[in-house]
Amino acid sequence: MKIHNVEQGSVEWQLLRAGIPTASEFDNLVSPTGEIRKGEMPKSYLHKKLAEWWQGGPLLEFNTFDMDQGTLLEESAKPNFTVETDLEITNVGFVTTDDGKIGCSPDGLLGESSGVEIKCPKAETHIGYLLAGGLPKQYVAQAQGSIWVTGREHWRFYSYRRRMPSLNIVVKRDEVFQKALSDALEAFLSAFEAGVARLCQINGGPPKRPTITPNPQPADMVGTTP
Repeated sequence: MKIHNVEQGSVEWQLLRAGIPTASEFDNLVSPTGEIRKGEMPKSYLHKKLAEWWQGGPLLEFNTFDMDQGTLLEESAKPNFTVETDLEITNVGFVTTDDGKIGCSPDGLLGESSGVEIKCPKAETHIGYLLAGGLPKQYVAQAQGSIWVTGREHWRFYSYRRRMPSLNIVVKRDEVFQKALSDALEAFLSAFEAGVARLCQINGGPPKRPTITPNPQPADMVGTTP
């Protein structure tokens, strides 16, 4: 496991996760019940990751107002989580496997054996989570995926809304799911490498990406002070 100390949402964070499968998107590869997905979903995900690799960065996406609000609420959710659980959150930007080919963006690590995923959904969504009382199925692959990438034994799912009860779920490592995820990721990386090779063949070589260089100072300004 490698920890990359970057700010989540920053340009550096976006570049690190571009072109590699990440836990928040593992649902494209494995269903909540642990079945390896077939058909258009994993194929479209492969194409997205190949497109990111080709252009050397993330595809253009727009954050919605709700997403921005959720991010802001997370900052108040973290201290609330610590008060409720007496667990200190270690903030990390991005985590990858040792080879850097697969990653995740935990909302925090907890000691040496766990981590946490924090959600601050709409009020009606949070109410639904509370009434259901378990890990929402759309986050099963993300939680198990974060365990897979980090090698942790379990994970926390924490849903938070101000002036409402919070939902705090301990997600245990599911070895059957972990095996399915390993197989799905192995197949994905194989298809990704084949896709890269084919695109380079079609292009007659690797993509020519623009390089950004700082604006040079005028010769008479170099080494001078105001």
